[in-house]
Amino acid sequence: MTHEKDTAPHAGGKYKQVSIDPITRLEGHGKIEIFLDDAGEVKEAYFQVPELRGFERFVIGRPGEEVARIVPRICGVCPVAHHMASTKALDMAFSTKPTPTAEKLRRLMYAGYYLYDHTLHFYFLGGPDFVVGPTAPKAERNILGVIGKVGMETAGQVIKYRSNGQKIIALLGGKATHPVSGLPGGVSKFITEEERETLVALAEGSVAFSEFTLQVFHDIVLKNKSYVDMITDPRWALRTYYMGLVNDKNQPDYYDGDVRVVGPDGKEFLKFKPKDYLKHIAEHVEPYSYCKYTYLKAIGWKGFVDGPDSGIYRVAPLGRLNVADSMSTPKAQSHWKEMRSTLGGGPVHMTLATHWARLIELLNASETLEALVQDKSIVSRDIRAPIGRPGEGVGIVEAARGTLIHHYVLDEQGMMKDANLIVATTNNHAAISLSIRNAAKAVIHKGDVSDGTLNTVEMAFRAYDPCFGCATHALPGELPLEVHLRGADGSVMGTLARDGLRRHPKEG
Repeated sequence: MTHEKDTAPHAGGKYKQVSIDPITRLEGHGKIEIFLDDAGEVKEAYFQVPELRGFERFVIGRPGEEVARIVPRICGVCPVAHHMASTKALDMAFSTKPTPTAEKLRRLMYAGYYLYDHTLHFYFLGGPDFVVGPTAPKAERNILGVIGKVGMETAGQVIKYRSNGQKIIALLGGKATHPVSGLPGGVSKFITEEERETLVALAEGSVAFSEFTLQVFHDIVLKNKSYVDMITDPRWALRTYYMGLVNDKNQPDYYDGDVRVVGPDGKEFLKFKPKDYLKHIAEHVEPYSYCKYTYLKAIGWKGFVDGPDSGIYRVAPLGRLNVADSMSTPKAQSHWKEMRSTLGGGPVHMTLATHWARLIELLNASETLEALVQDKSIVSRDIRAPIGRPGEGVGIVEAARGTLIHHYVLDEQGMMKDANLIVATTNNHAAISLSIRNAAKAVIHKGDVSDGTLNTVEMAFRAYDPCFGCATHALPGELPLEVHLRGADGSVMGTLARDGLRRHPKEG
């Protein structure tokens, strides 16, 4: 829904305010407030996250090993990522490591998660803007519109492989949506040879499906000059730092590794162990959002600007492929090289290229999946290592949306004393806000706030595949949020803040 009214924004002066509330095709809730001057040009645009989750406090006082079964409830789209980050944090907190078989089963489940999650985003959330068109009628900018373009046979393949990813998670994790198998030191369930053969059948064809999806992207997006011009438009690019987990060859590792940060020039800026994240990452708050903003401590918070002097960094598929020196599987490597050469080398700063990067990761995960299910050692029953005394632990994985951090402190009885979660979308929040502002300034001119134009602004956040339910964890009162109460015409009738209800001035 869009509202328009005259108001006075934070920057001072009177401007027309355009609200996109709620924004669509994302996980969670958010809104965009755009302020236009008398000439109809964008003066400023603000991105707000009005929802709140309290999981950092919900888990306090719970047995540590129970937390990995609680945190998947943060989100129904990326519960596997939270489950895995939590399990890894508990590994460290109990001074243990998973057995080789347990790690392979975890990685296998995680590859299944990437298969269904990246498929979901391209075909259901972000892809409709390209496959159907950013200015197509609202009723067509969805999966049904995509099916109309790519055909029913393709739709069947989308349903099949997304379902197969969830079946893999159900078999290994106990549940398709909220897995429960992770334990400190390993997993709770071994698999039989018959179940391994089931996994082989579920993984079969996933590489071919991923390659087909990349071909769809090439045919519909890369062969469309207007789309390519949009992707390569410098107004849609951000020159930021990038962050992601890498293995010892500086290849993306979604499950484990060191955290690598490269600068806007592509040179390595930092590399650190997960346990040292607080030495390098800090969080900032703004008064109009429940979602915090992370930045690199070595540079500091400089506001919503990009460049080497800004501490803003980006995660997610584009971030992971930018911190990488290569990919870990051959077919994904070929596509990674093609993307870089097509878009001028690395790092790639073009926000909308994230969609391309996501599909390269889909292929990478599918190649990994097909290799893992062929490894007959995964049927070993050595799935749990001994644990030590409880203490403190940090678990970092690469959620589909980017770097995810779980940090726990346990007491002597193994009960949770403290928890800190920095979620992928939190890591991207500053960049998302900056991308939305720049997109609004790029496409809104002379007061054009038509549906197609505003949807084009929304494309700036969809590239990141954000999850705002995941990204908000502080309790009420800890952030200076103001809630505006609107009338049926969209006008602000009152404001609810920490000091109670304040009437809007025009209401007396």
